[in-house]
Amino acid sequence: MTPDTSPGWLLVIPRVPAEPSRHRVAVWRELRRVGAVPAASGAWTIPDLPAFTESLTVVRSLAEAGGGSVAVLAATSYGEDDVAVLRDAFTAARVDEWNEFVADCGKFDAEIDREVQKQKFTFGELEEEEQSLERLRRWYRDLLRRNVFELDIAAEAAARLERATAALAAYSERVFAANLPGTIHG
Repeated sequence: MTPDTSPGWLLVIPRVPAEPSRHRVAVWRELRRVGAVPAASGAWTIPDLPAFTESLTVVRSLAEAGGGSVAVLAATSYGEDDVAVLRDAFTAARVDEWNEFVADCGKFDAEIDREVQKQKFTFGELEEEEQSLERLRRWYRDLLRRNVFELDIAAEAAARLERATAALAAYSERVFAANLPGTIHG
């Protein structure tokens, strides 16, 4: 989907009492996890697509658990630029997330390089790095699910994740060679 073939948009307006704050925070966290972006004070926006709307029952349950409610309204535009405001805010949030992901892939690569330079080829370190890569993979899947407009940076992120995967595979070979000499590694 391109920005020119934009989906419909929903405004999500949670109303949760200020105290205890944990309920409001839980609603906000779920909205962020889903990919919602703040549209105005107290209002969030999401594309009207199943990848986003399926989580609205969770948001509603969290609000109701705190004695609140959630209103979900279809956003109708009275001018071409009206919906562009929602689309642009959503796209900017996604670009920021992809950029952060790419930066974390770079940090992962740098960490592998440091371990190789130190010749720290332990199974404990390998397990730690495998967990870090799995976190990156989960994050990538979450970002990909929210990539409504097929942003170019998603391709860069995929390449960076592939590079991180290859770096871990090479590091893994070195760990096994250092700890299990004489074995064949394929």
